[in-house]
Amino acid sequence: MSDLLGQLRAGLPAEALITDPDVTASYAHDMASFCDAGAPAVVVLPRTVEQVQHVMRTATALRVPVVPQGARTGLSGAANASEGCVVLSLVKMDRILEISPVDRIAVVEPGVINAVLTRAVNEHGLHYPPDPSSWETCTIGGNIGTASGGLCCVKYGVTAEYVLGLDVVLADGRLLTTGRRTAKGVAGYDLTRLFVGSEGSLGIVVKAVLALKPQPPRQLALAAEFPSAAAACDAVCRIMERGHTPSLLELMDRTTVHAVNAMAGMGLPESTEALLLCAFDTPDPASDLAAVGALCTAAGATEVVPAEDAAESELLLQARRMALTALEAVKSATMIDDVCVPRSKLGAMLAGTAAIAEKFDLTIGVCAHAGDGNTHPTVCFDHLDPDESRRARASFDEIMALGLELGGTITGEHGVGVLKKEWLARELGETGVELQRGIKAAFDPLGLLNPGKLF
Repeated sequence: MSDLLGQLRAGLPAEALITDPDVTASYAHDMASFCDAGAPAVVVLPRTVEQVQHVMRTATALRVPVVPQGARTGLSGAANASEGCVVLSLVKMDRILEISPVDRIAVVEPGVINAVLTRAVNEHGLHYPPDPSSWETCTIGGNIGTASGGLCCVKYGVTAEYVLGLDVVLADGRLLTTGRRTAKGVAGYDLTRLFVGSEGSLGIVVKAVLALKPQPPRQLALAAEFPSAAAACDAVCRIMERGHTPSLLELMDRTTVHAVNAMAGMGLPESTEALLLCAFDTPDPASDLAAVGALCTAAGATEVVPAEDAAESELLLQARRMALTALEAVKSATMIDDVCVPRSKLGAMLAGTAAIAEKFDLTIGVCAHAGDGNTHPTVCFDHLDPDESRRARASFDEIMALGLELGGTITGEHGVGVLKKEWLARELGETGVELQRGIKAAFDPLGLLNPGKLF
């Protein structure tokens, strides 16, 4: 320990090191339940690339594991500390280095908050689409590490589609530049995509070149009430089959609607079994919403209510954004899944989840990026009740098994981390895991970067 601290201090300012155990303990976990974490030896908050390189050279020389962190808003344990590790928190590297309206790119450090970047590029008439529900607090580096999604993915795609290039500090302290600043580029293997979603296991992202879009018109939304989740999922299939491109297509089940109302008094219709939110940012959103409203009615919607203006639309979206927070208030703890299935299987996924909730006698609320087939079943339980905690964990596993049976994946946007390691192996198969471990070894032969995550 003394050697580690001594060598770190040789290349870092005093304020960059935290050794107080009461403080370092607060860096041990992200927001996931049922994920083990160790006690960090030290927390480092670098401000420069050179400082990150110094940390990695020191860690390599002393064979000390390093766990990269952003804002710790993750939901899979990917940012959890290993025993005796260096926690490398990148939140102080928070500069927007460049915004280019001509090239339609932003160059940022990893600690930039998603919402801060969005507002900054909006001032240039540009838009950065990925918008996780935690966008007011999560960092771009964390979004890259877990390949985050968001509410607008149905039209604009996920984080991976906006990362053009990266500067990455490797395990031995070398600096690697990947990708490009240009609109096109296919030189060599696509190492940039390899780092996106790698959960800090291959290198430390210290700079990102991000693609931007022209700022779209303000979106207009509608809410549609359904007598069953099956009817709402049928409406989703009809909307996508007819070729509509909504900027948002979200679903909240009855449990989620009740939770949001209980927390915020939003006045959402508590008689509904499923509430579908759809929005368009097209030149004529009212016309698009009318067409979608007709499809919802044909699928069995009992009421379709278009927002009258952008402000009312934003209220609907705020209700959806607070869904997970509201479900967290139902019981003392939650386990939040993010199983993604083909859109055509969305109804079966929700029906199966409801059956699992009944089987284990648990409250499981579901909100979903319905246009992507990406569901967030949220298991609500009392963490002080051992039997209820056991049932919660078992139900979570059955939900993932259901997703795989329906041709889906165990994670659409939250990542694997500690929580889903066993399930990643099931999804990838023996050969897939073997090849991924080989990639890990090529970048991190000593296994120092975020050990114990993924596989």
